[in-house]
Amino acid sequence: MRILQIQGLRALAAILVVFFHARLVPGGFIGVDIFYVISGYLITGLILREIEKTGRLDLKSFYARRIKRLLPTSVFVLFATAVFAWVLLPAINRDALGRDLFAAAAYISNYLFAWWQNDYQNLNATPSPFIHYWSLAVEEQFYLLWPLFILILARYGKKIVLLGIATTTVLSLLFSIYLTQTAPIWAFYSLPTRAWELGFGALLLFVPPHSKKLRYLPWIALIGVVVSSVNFDENTAFPGKNALLPVLATVALIGTIHYWPPIFNDLSNSRISQWLGGISYPLYLWHWPALVLPSTALGRPLSLVERLLCILMTIILAHFTSKFIENPIRHRKISVRTVYIGAAITTIASLLAGIAIATSTSTMISTRGDKKYSFDLVKVMEKPAVYGDSCHVNYGEDQSGECTYGDMESSKTIVLYGDSHAAQWFPAIEKFAKENSFKLISLTKSACPAVEVPRADQGAFKMVNCDQWRKNSISRIQKIRPLAVITSSFQYFAPPSGYPDRDKWWDMGQRKLLRKLNLGTDTIIYISDTPHPSRDIPSCLASRNSNSCDSTEKTPVKVISGFQTVDPTPWLCSNYCPAIVDGIVAYRDASHISVAMSLHLYPKIEEALRAEGLFS
Repeated sequence: MRILQIQGLRALAAILVVFFHARLVPGGFIGVDIFYVISGYLITGLILREIEKTGRLDLKSFYARRIKRLLPTSVFVLFATAVFAWVLLPAINRDALGRDLFAAAAYISNYLFAWWQNDYQNLNATPSPFIHYWSLAVEEQFYLLWPLFILILARYGKKIVLLGIATTTVLSLLFSIYLTQTAPIWAFYSLPTRAWELGFGALLLFVPPHSKKLRYLPWIALIGVVVSSVNFDENTAFPGKNALLPVLATVALIGTIHYWPPIFNDLSNSRISQWLGGISYPLYLWHWPALVLPSTALGRPLSLVERLLCILMTIILAHFTSKFIENPIRHRKISVRTVYIGAAITTIASLLAGIAIATSTSTMISTRGDKKYSFDLVKVMEKPAVYGDSCHVNYGEDQSGECTYGDMESSKTIVLYGDSHAAQWFPAIEKFAKENSFKLISLTKSACPAVEVPRADQGAFKMVNCDQWRKNSISRIQKIRPLAVITSSFQYFAPPSGYPDRDKWWDMGQRKLLRKLNLGTDTIIYISDTPHPSRDIPSCLASRNSNSCDSTEKTPVKVISGFQTVDPTPWLCSNYCPAIVDGIVAYRDASHISVAMSLHLYPKIEEALRAEGLFS
């Protein structure tokens, strides 16, 4: 029997997720957690009622019902998205497109996306149109394992079922809290760190009815949902303990359904809420590609009006998908054998489609515009050598290796210190060290600026690792006492809450950096930040007129006195900042200059360093 209020909660969950990805509600990603609690409650209820009624669980029929409910719609949207993406996106993106399609079709996309470090809360310039399938993979894995788990427990009685569910839920919650701090991407995507949310829904079935008569509880629960939606954002450590608020709020809403205030019932049982709840599954599947494909094709973020139009398109697509795909197949009488054969065929076809798309990729960029160029994407997107030999420290790490380059026997040492915007200069600095007989030590870490400012944790970035890496690096510099330290930092990091004046926050960090470096060297050279691209430059050049890619912004020089400042902006910009400078693609992505550009600018950087009177 369909519970109207739960259908209304489905509508709420779907709207929150859609609004989050449309950048309208900062914490709307909790809609996924609401879905999980609902699934845990409904699926566990179905399993327990069948066992109680028949003394057994027909696993073949159970899995067949799940396949009929989920697979046709997901495969339809998967293929439709793949076709649109293949047409809209440049050929250079097809390798990743096919890979991600394969992952989604294999029902393990959550783990593969985590493995590939595709951060859902901090997506890169060209996000996968299939990444939202991670949550579907989690549910599918739950549906596969949960019935077997409940069936085993049911042999020993209802109390053992309750004990088993409760124990699993608590262990999963503790693991989620731990992993959210140590490996946040794996915590976000994994079933073991999400199972407790489904488990809370399952445990609700064992709560005595008389304990649900707290009439003020629905209001408290609603406040919990609102607070989570408004106060959480992409910087919130999640799931972990923060997910307790929306999960417990959802549990309270489901548990008190029969005691909801009239306004709650009026809203959830309205025709619009019931309609949105009815199409919530295809709505979720369509919303992400409907938002991300236009943005990727245009090579820029969507405007508010464009995002609203994409939401409208999502609703229309979801309505017709539900009407002509989801509901007809779901309610059609199909034999279990036919369901399994159909599932096998569609899965194999999806996997093969992923492979076929991946093999159709091309690494060559042929620009369109006043000047014609051809570039190999592999060379354009090549990263400095410190990425390949593990000397550029990644998230979760706090110690650089030896990382020594240049003239290894030289008694004169220089240090390159900073984040990836320091590492982008490594090719030129390494060449300078070799040609001028210097030993070069490279100390760089992703997203951790040398400027000693605090940053909010975001996705895989943890400030505690950044702080420790800085301490280790500064200590090493002070022991080495190099001839000079060359430093640079990405200038567009956002200050954490509590720092209303961004300039003061940055200046304070530079003063701390200067004070510490002065204890280790007499010469501190600060290369101010490079121009700031407004879009992914290689993707832009591959998909549109090259003139439209010349939208990179000049970065103002914000370096306090005490540093010897080198400003690279005049090397890359005139009255505007082109994507191609002297026949070379200037940026390898939406942030960093390319290796080829770094080497091309070697004469400029050498001249600038010599102008300081240090290396003459």
